[in-house]
Amino acid sequence: MSQGFKLRYDQIREGDPGKTNAPSSVTHHNELYDVSGHARSLCLVWPDNTRMFFNYAYLISGAFSDTDEKNVITLNFSGHSIQIKGFGLESIFMALLEHVPRIIVATDERYVTDDTNQEAVITEMFVEKRDE
Repeated sequence: MSQGFKLRYDQIREGDPGKTNAPSSVTHHNELYDVSGHARSLCLVWPDNTRMFFNYAYLISGAFSDTDEKNVITLNFSGHSIQIKGFGLESIFMALLEHVPRIIVATDERYVTDDTNQEAVITEMFVEKRDE
């Protein structure tokens, strides 16, 4: 017998099937939510610490290219087009496919060494607002 079923069964036996054991912490006068939600967003961070985020719900398509010296990921959101360039980006692209990355940080290209080529390194990110 599952725990959830047993709990419901016990509540029915006590005569109050709508009763919950968890205390209610809902407050109606807060300007902030009581708990943070888990909306999936992608935050881009540039070397100068500029940040911009995009909601995955508006991601329309993505493309990966490794034909140039650098890998290129192109993401098309409903209002913006993003181009990410760097080395070893296929793992990031596959993670983007599942909406997993929360933060993508670009590194200044002058700090990229041969040792860092073992992992994904982002050297350029471009965001273009789409015409409506």
